[in-house]
Amino acid sequence: MKKTVLITGCSSGIGKESAIYFAKNGWNVIATLRNIDTAHDLKQYPNILFVIMDVRNNDSIKAAIKTGIDKFGQIDVLINNAGYYSIGVIEAINEDEIERQIDTNLTGLIRVTKETVPYMRKQRHGRIINISSVAGRTTVPLQSIYHATKWGVEGFTQSLQFELAEFGIDVTLVEPGVINTDFYSRSMTLSTNSELDEYSKISSSVAKYLIEGGKNGSTATEVARKIFLIANSKKVKLHYPVGKSTGILTLHRLLPRSIYFAAIKNTMMK
Repeated sequence: MKKTVLITGCSSGIGKESAIYFAKNGWNVIATLRNIDTAHDLKQYPNILFVIMDVRNNDSIKAAIKTGIDKFGQIDVLINNAGYYSIGVIEAINEDEIERQIDTNLTGLIRVTKETVPYMRKQRHGRIINISSVAGRTTVPLQSIYHATKWGVEGFTQSLQFELAEFGIDVTLVEPGVINTDFYSRSMTLSTNSELDEYSKISSSVAKYLIEGGKNGSTATEVARKIFLIANSKKVKLHYPVGKSTGILTLHRLLPRSIYFAAIKNTMMK
């Protein structure tokens, strides 16, 4: 019997490449998107089921999961990938953007997990792969809200492993470094405020650094390949850093705070 994976956020980037990679390797794929029209180049794969899902809407989550279960019978692996990248100094980020970032990247992931777990518990097996980031264990300027969501994903996942283990469900974190996708363009929101001139130099410098770094990042296919290997492993670790720039995890862990602070400041805030 073919295994089935549900992947959120399949319109582009890691989600899209993961859907393709799993489909090419014989899995049934429940590919969820907010807009089916963005999936036109995935329709060549007959084992991909396209389902509308907005992770900010619990009714759409429940409907998407039910549709996938009705089609394929079960969900063996859940990949929580949906999210976007919001940056800006905290004074410039309005309340709506704060809520949207947290609701999409963190609360939405929790919602999807909560609605999928009952099916996995009944079948007594399953694997939940949460797409975090090196930003879930490190910090850099202009990403305070984004970091808050990814650190939240890390804490949620680490706690969840205890309560699900006895049902044969394991959970793990994939932590991409810089990835060359539209994450740094279409999927990035830069909050600015013309009244906050004192931040303009910092904002400009850091945003430029992040965008340029994105152009030199690893490919989404590289991450998709790693996710596929994790999905097929007999046992999984909790953390899987992948791609370029993951060395920042070591620096963050080993360097004294003052040295790490100075290194990031001198690199990104010139």
